[in-house]
Amino acid sequence: MTRLGHAARAAAAQLALAGSEAKNKALRQMASALRADRHKLLAANAKDMSAARQRDLSAASLDRLTLDEKRIEAMAKGLEDIADLPDPVGRELAAWQRPNGLQIARVAVPLGVIGIIFESRPNVTADAGGLCLKSGNAAILRGGSESAQSSAAILDCLQKGLREAGLPESAIQRLPTTDRAAVGIMLTMTDSIDLIIPRGGRGLIERVAAESRIPVLKHLDGICHTYVDSAADMEKARRIVVNAKMRRTGICGATETLLVDRRRSDLLPVFIGDLIAAGCEVRGDAETQQADARVKAATDLDWDTEYLDAIISVRVVDGVREAVAHINRHGSHHTEAIITEDQAAADLFLREVDAGIVIHNSSTQFADGGEFGMGAEIGISTGKLHARGPVGAEQLTSYKYIVRGNGQVRP
Repeated sequence: MTRLGHAARAAAAQLALAGSEAKNKALRQMASALRADRHKLLAANAKDMSAARQRDLSAASLDRLTLDEKRIEAMAKGLEDIADLPDPVGRELAAWQRPNGLQIARVAVPLGVIGIIFESRPNVTADAGGLCLKSGNAAILRGGSESAQSSAAILDCLQKGLREAGLPESAIQRLPTTDRAAVGIMLTMTDSIDLIIPRGGRGLIERVAAESRIPVLKHLDGICHTYVDSAADMEKARRIVVNAKMRRTGICGATETLLVDRRRSDLLPVFIGDLIAAGCEVRGDAETQQADARVKAATDLDWDTEYLDAIISVRVVDGVREAVAHINRHGSHHTEAIITEDQAAADLFLREVDAGIVIHNSSTQFADGGEFGMGAEIGISTGKLHARGPVGAEQLTSYKYIVRGNGQVRP
């Protein structure tokens, strides 16, 4: 672990000075390697999937773990999209001149070495590695044991790209063991790592937050809501609600709770019917149960649950203000959506909901850095310090002040 940290620190010093051309060449070579080695990736993933099934992992976990031709192409395309982005390093964020003639500029710089701890999704290896490289940071990755074979195969492709571009392979490394004790050591490596980003379930996040001596950028639960306002367009709402819940139920941007304005409670049977027809279990409050006998009773726990499954909780509320109050009490500050044609209601919702992403008339499943034009993301930050919402290459930089003078001395 010490050698790993020292190698990452040395690589970070080189990456901070690397030009855009070298970084972009590496990213494109990584994408080419993923495509060329896709059969190796699929074979490695098949081993992980077999072991995961023997461990009886949930359907949501298996979905996150799965690699196929489409997802490998998405990883490769994500790296190319990152390469196409402007270089976030060296950007002049602000500049001004003082009355004494001093010229001051605030300029973006890399953070240094970023430790990323994640579960299940092997594609995070490519996304995190690519984004760290683009932002001039070295990365130390620790994927879950369930994705060890897949992550190792992906890392091989990333390091091929680094070699082709003349950049150090140690710019992107992974822990050499799946032993949980290694995570504990990683969280104390204050001389080697500048930021820890955990991406996974609440148990992982809470452990990292409690044990880390290094600053942590949190990605907590995705308890996301879709609120159907009294002024919603019915057909628009029907499409969005089903997509927000059922497109992929195991991702953090999936809607877990549907809120419906009491003035449009006549739509409840329609929403319930659409969701059940799509294979979703519906749990609801008393009014929702009255609308359809197939609805199961929701408990207090349901309003605070990230199902990551084909289950949704439904509640009737008295207008947009009660919807906002419910979300701010039960949400996880991730992604929240309102469906309405009333601009005033939309503006109130977008202004008053406390979340990293707030959406008007669209699906919560758009909570993704790739969909935001960031190429990819390391995660959705639900905190408020340093970065919030999708964390892409730009969010993985800090800044320094550059001061230029002409002989000034302070009186």
